[in-house]
Amino acid sequence: MRTVRLPMYVLRPYERGIRETLGRYSGFSSPGPGLLIPFFQLIRVRDVREHTMDIQPQSVITKDNVEITVDGVMWVRPGSDEASIKKTFYAIDEWKRAIVQLAMTNLRQEFGDLTLDESLVARERIATNLQAVLNTYGEEWGLVVSKVEIMTSDPPLDIKTARHKQKSAEQERRSMRLLAIGEFEAAEQHKPATIQRAEGDRGAAIMIAEGKAEASRLVNEAAQKHFRGNAMLLKQLEMTESALKDNTKIVITEHGISPTLLLGSLPVSVSPAPEDGGG
Repeated sequence: MRTVRLPMYVLRPYERGIRETLGRYSGFSSPGPGLLIPFFQLIRVRDVREHTMDIQPQSVITKDNVEITVDGVMWVRPGSDEASIKKTFYAIDEWKRAIVQLAMTNLRQEFGDLTLDESLVARERIATNLQAVLNTYGEEWGLVVSKVEIMTSDPPLDIKTARHKQKSAEQERRSMRLLAIGEFEAAEQHKPATIQRAEGDRGAAIMIAEGKAEASRLVNEAAQKHFRGNAMLLKQLEMTESALKDNTKIVITEHGISPTLLLGSLPVSVSPAPEDGGG
């Protein structure tokens, strides 16, 4: 605010003023040149641009009894109409200090209605609610709160450490879940190939077994067909060899070793092979 007492004055485009004559309100001054009666009149000038105002850091208690530190910033301007300018002079003594104190009081109340977790994610909602409350009271002082921002909401160190551990655990859980999903999807993709490979191995094993069985059958048939006589001769030779080992007496005839075998004291008769054309 500035005060003009000179006979001639000029208000800038962003300025508005009130004229006082002998201490009483006597008119509203818009941007441009103007005249005063020296010693009897003066002009009180108000800057109606946006004023950036800090909400100093302060401790607040959340609904779940956690103490955190918060601060913010707001943009406030006096109304540019005559009624608003009069209020900024006559309804409040220091409008800047008044609006800051009002913001700090209501900021504590906003955070007091929320838990810590809610307050950390509700900055925009808190700022909107605070702006609405400030405009309600600011209207009585001729002020308009254009915007409010909550800059920080800093919890104690132990709370931050616990939240960090919780966040790390949650990230690890999500990572493990994604890994498990990936492995499951990979297994599902390889499943058809594994089944097909297993079916191929089973078919090959069946074919090999069938081939071996067929080979055994062919060998048996060949043995029965071609080696039956040789097997009988081999049996006779084995009996002869066994008899010789027991010092058996044998008689050799013109038909071979076949008439009579004396095995110890027991005679064993061996019928000779029939002669061709015998009677």
